[in-house]
Amino acid sequence: MVSSHSHIFPNQYNRLIEPFLGSGAVFFSMRPKRAILSDLNADLIESYQAIKDHSAAVQKLLEKHHKNHSKEYYYKMRASKPRTMVSKAAKFIYLNRTCWNGLYRVNLKGEFNVPVGTKTNVILDSDNFEGVASLLSNADISVCDFEVTIDQAMANDLVFIDPPYTVKHNNNGFLKYNETLFSWDDQIRLRDAIERAVARGAFVLLTNAKHKCIEELYEGIGEHLCLSRSSVISGKTSARGKYEEIIVKCY
Repeated sequence: MVSSHSHIFPNQYNRLIEPFLGSGAVFFSMRPKRAILSDLNADLIESYQAIKDHSAAVQKLLEKHHKNHSKEYYYKMRASKPRTMVSKAAKFIYLNRTCWNGLYRVNLKGEFNVPVGTKTNVILDSDNFEGVASLLSNADISVCDFEVTIDQAMANDLVFIDPPYTVKHNNNGFLKYNETLFSWDDQIRLRDAIERAVARGAFVLLTNAKHKCIEELYEGIGEHLCLSRSSVISGKTSARGKYEEIIVKCY
């Protein structure tokens, strides 16, 4: 998003704040000098923390997973319960790189349950764990609710917000799945937290589902733009393709 829509972001800001970190694409593209990063996915955040503090050890374990990868090894690792931060991070990254479509999904017990995919490369040419650790050294990383993170934003901080896309009276496949993770009440809490941050002088950039109820939720707040993004999370090729998002730009 940053490379193709860099004009959307402000040229100067104090800290970058991301309350829905996910892949961290914006953080790693912008390379801020200071950042506050969070997510409710503890496995994800602990993996970032492990890379930040022990990048070489994480890479070494991933090389082991790469050497041993097979369908049988995948399911053995999926069922395993590693105890150390490094081994947990290596498992998380290994499963993410070799599961179906890179999807993260857990069952009601919180257990990762995505089947094995077709990709076999655990170590990638683009890997630079030492460089990632260096970038993360400038960031405060935590597992917490988005509201706690956004409420830390002060004047001239940039808050980039990319929440799960849930809409009111949802009846749309993948969005409906997100209702268990991010409810409509959460969308309202998010809107209120954004208004508070803007009132304190923060720069806020939100991406969300382009849906009438979302547009109404943010009526009178910031500038509304439209962005087209590709979707690859679907079992059917026909269900993949471009979909529109709304961008709410408050600066």
